[in-house]
Amino acid sequence: MKIYTKTGDKGKTSIIGGRIAKDDIRVEAYGTVDEANCFVGQAISLLEHETFLDIREDLEKIQHELFDCGGDLASIIKDRQLKLSEEAIAFLEKRIDMLTEEAPPLERFILPGGTNAAAAIHIARTVTRRAERCVVTLMREEESVPDLPLKYLNRLSDYFFALARVLNFRSGVRDIEYVRSAKVFHVDKAIRGEKGPDN
Repeated sequence: MKIYTKTGDKGKTSIIGGRIAKDDIRVEAYGTVDEANCFVGQAISLLEHETFLDIREDLEKIQHELFDCGGDLASIIKDRQLKLSEEAIAFLEKRIDMLTEEAPPLERFILPGGTNAAAAIHIARTVTRRAERCVVTLMREEESVPDLPLKYLNRLSDYFFALARVLNFRSGVRDIEYVRSAKVFHVDKAIRGEKGPDN
């Protein structure tokens, strides 16, 4: 089997149910999901210590769900059975609660970074936010787009934020607060994993 097919040489690509331009917002949406998945893979490669075994398992599960999410976004077939499920969102919410309880209370914005793995997860978080914006645009242009991928991406970026903090905490690396930040998080919000107005 050859990797190259030459079918996309004129700027079109195949999706589930047809062919569209490679710069279509739908392609941008599921392509950005794929980009986020790559950074998750990078983070996994950096988590070799047994301290992070539970997190590796979570992230591998999430990689499969990101493939599901991309597949759901790559379909133009109406009433197609989605691969994503509400259970995936419930799992993320449960893990967010656990992670935010493990990390120190948060009051101010923090700088993305810390350990190599945490930095990769922060990138995955921001790419996930970009994917979310793409899906919003897609849903505005096409009414038939299901809302489950959007809900999943929204919750996933919250998970990545909580996870990056725990990766640093378990490694003994302190999060660096943004020096000009006011106290924007109440402790009760931090415990629930609420990060701010964009979530």
